[in-house]
Amino acid sequence: MCEYCGCQSVPAIGELADEHERALELVAQARAAHRDGDLARMAHLAQRIADLLAPHCAVEEEGLFPALAAEFPEQVAALRREHAALTAVLAGAGDVPLWDCSWAARILGALDLLQWHILKEQDGVFPAALATLHCADWEALDAVRDRIGSKLAHPVGA
Repeated sequence: MCEYCGCQSVPAIGELADEHERALELVAQARAAHRDGDLARMAHLAQRIADLLAPHCAVEEEGLFPALAAEFPEQVAALRREHAALTAVLAGAGDVPLWDCSWAARILGALDLLQWHILKEQDGVFPAALATLHCADWEALDAVRDRIGSKLAHPVGA
């Protein structure tokens, strides 16, 4: 993950980055479950990723993206579309019958998308936020996080 600009030292970005790290750990476990042929475990891990990402995406969508949208409208729109695509696949992972042959491929595609999405945020969005957000933007982002919370066991600053 990116550590060159110092954006992760900002608590709001640090927490989002910690959620990314946890999501990537779960992605690796889900891929291992797929390699092992354990589709039930893969489904469980996909659901855990979805549970982790629900508040994470809400914080980005309600707090971070609005502050960046005026300056980076196309990029923010693309990130929002990716959030919707990820949610559509991962959120229902626990409800898909494991005999559905296309299910695992859809999950693996979502995991690929998630990895690329995280890289874009870590290497693009977070440094851009550090460079462009103002105090009021950071306060608004913190207020969204306070309202929504996190699925991390020990969020940054806790």
